[in-house]
Amino acid sequence: MNSKALPLQVNNIEVGVYECEINLKFRLIEEKSLLSDRDQLLDVLLDALAQGSDEFLEMLHQAIKVHELSELKASPQMRRQIMRLRNSTDSVQ
Repeated sequence: MNSKALPLQVNNIEVGVYECEINLKFRLIEEKSLLSDRDQLLDVLLDALAQGSDEFLEMLHQAIKVHELSELKASPQMRRQIMRLRNSTDSVQ
């Protein structure tokens, strides 16, 4: 047996706060009753987009903007989560 410990491999993951804006325009074939419940409609739209275009969904336009923000602009909950992530990678080292 070798008494030397194997070096611990550390994944140094850098995290940041990002503001994302997604603009989508598409046509969708769906039941009319669905349009009255906005929360359910959003779930159905996100599911449809995740599955990709098919004969019931036609993508017309998409634009995505992402930019990094200062951590100070994040909510207190997000800042706590960032600290937890950093602390968890520090404890592995």
